[in-house]
Amino acid sequence: MAAEPGSVSQAAPQSPRPEAPNVYAEGILAGLVGAATIALWFLILDTIRGRPFYTPTVLGTALFRGGAALSAPEQLPASLDLVLSFTWVHVLAFLLIGVAGARLLALAERDPDFGFGVVLLFVVFEFAFVLVSLAFAEPILHALAWQAVLVGNLLAAAAMAVVFRVRHPRLTIRP
Repeated sequence: MAAEPGSVSQAAPQSPRPEAPNVYAEGILAGLVGAATIALWFLILDTIRGRPFYTPTVLGTALFRGGAALSAPEQLPASLDLVLSFTWVHVLAFLLIGVAGARLLALAERDPDFGFGVVLLFVVFEFAFVLVSLAFAEPILHALAWQAVLVGNLLAAAAMAVVFRVRHPRLTIRP
C-alpha cells in the first residue's frame, strides 16, 4: 500500500540497541571478577595470618552490627552468617560498579573524548574510597591493615580494567 501525498507515515518503533545486553553482561562479568579478586586477596592474607575469613567477619560485623561490636575485633570468631551476608552485599556493590563502568566505556567507545573523563572518574572514585575509609571506618582500619585494603582495591580495579581492556581492544582515550 502506497502512502498518500500529504499523509504522515509513522516510523516503526525502534527496538532496544542490541549492545545493551552486552554492556550489562560485560559489567556483571567485570563486577564478579573485581569482587572475586578482592575476596581472594583477603582470603590469602587471612589464611597466612592464621585466621581465614577474618576480614569479611570484621566487615560484616561493622556493617550489620555497628561499630560498637568491634570493640575487640581480634577476638571475633569467624561467623559464616556474617561472611555470607557481607559477601552478598560486597558482590552487589561490585556488580553495580561493573555495570556503571561498562556503560561509561560504551559511551567512551562512541565518543573517545569521554574516555579521559572515565579514567579520571575511576581515579577520583578510588581516592574518595580511601579518604572515606580513613575518615569514617577507623575502627575497621585498625582491625585490618589499611595498606591491605588499599592493595586489595587496586587489585580489584586492575582486574576489572583487564576485563574491560580485553573486551574493548580498540578503545582510544583522548583528553
